Amino acid sequence: MTPQENAELLAALMRQEELLKQLVAAINKPKLGLHSEAGSCKIYCNRQHGGLWYKLNGEPSDIPKTALTGYLKELRFENTERRKKESCKLLITVQADRTYILESGYDTHFSKCILAAIATLTPEQLYSPITLQPQPGTTDENVLFCRVWVESELVMASYNEETNWREVSKQAIAVTKAAAEMAF
Repeated sequence: MTPQENAELLAALMRQEELLKQLVAAINKPKLGLHSEAGSCKIYCNRQHGGLWYKLNGEPSDIPKTALTGYLKELRFENTERRKKESCKLLITVQADRTYILESGYDTHFSKCILAAIATLTPEQLYSPITLQPQPGTTDENVLFCRVWVESELVMASYNEETNWREVSKQAIAVTKAAAEMAF
């Protein structure tokens, strides 16, 4: 390369770096003005109200979208009371256009699919956005599974009655935590 070509290439790379910085800054800015997206959005992952998942705005509201893509920020279990009974829920925090918190029973197929898939990944893989895609069971109207995609790759992870869910959960939580601690 000639000195002129080197200088042009360096100038182009510097422009790209500046554009990238501007893009990252724009993504990280909060929305200004009036909007309906303050705080987080809690999504309940079950088929109780006719869809695959829903949110509560006083009344259950079906979410017609068939997938959620974003950065997995946290997996955690929480004991809560539902219908006057103590129950344990898996809470999945995904950062996208806003923060989404997905809630599912700790022992549902939806939760097991996510935990099994995430446990097979590396923190570097979770550094990319993931897509969660609820899938209805075919033989039981109450069953809801979840496909997990990293970029355009479906994460294949199986489980059965012998699966040690305590260990799978620990691994999934550890991978998620390690990915969240990586510097951008």
